[in-house]
Amino acid sequence: MDEQALYKAARKRVKAKKGFYAHFASYLAVGAFFLAMNILTFSSSQQIWFLFPMLPWGIGLLIHYFTVFGLPGRERALSEKWEETQMQKELERLRRKHGGMLPEAAGAIEEEEERLPLDELEKQPQKEKLPNWDERDLV
Repeated sequence: MDEQALYKAARKRVKAKKGFYAHFASYLAVGAFFLAMNILTFSSSQQIWFLFPMLPWGIGLLIHYFTVFGLPGRERALSEKWEETQMQKELERLRRKHGGMLPEAAGAIEEEEERLPLDELEKQPQKEKLPNWDERDLV
């Protein structure tokens, strides 16, 4: 990207943040006003009504937050950057597990993890098969 395009992208992002902060400030101001009105009229109505207009507006404000800042956290979940960092973490984990070297093929890892240590079972003498069951019935 050239410098002009970067400037436009940065300006657009700053305007989006500014719009969210203005939205949040108006939400707080109107919420405080509704709360004050509710407290002043509480003795006559005996209801807490200021939450009814503030709840849907709060949901809209939350949606506005997610559109401007994304999901909470350092990275956006399931993005390309997230996928790349997860791949790096997984490669590092596999390198540590296999002594600093990765196996030649990814299938070798799965094959290794699927094998169970059956040394003790192989040492035991084979029992006689019962005539009423078939080898294919075993899972």
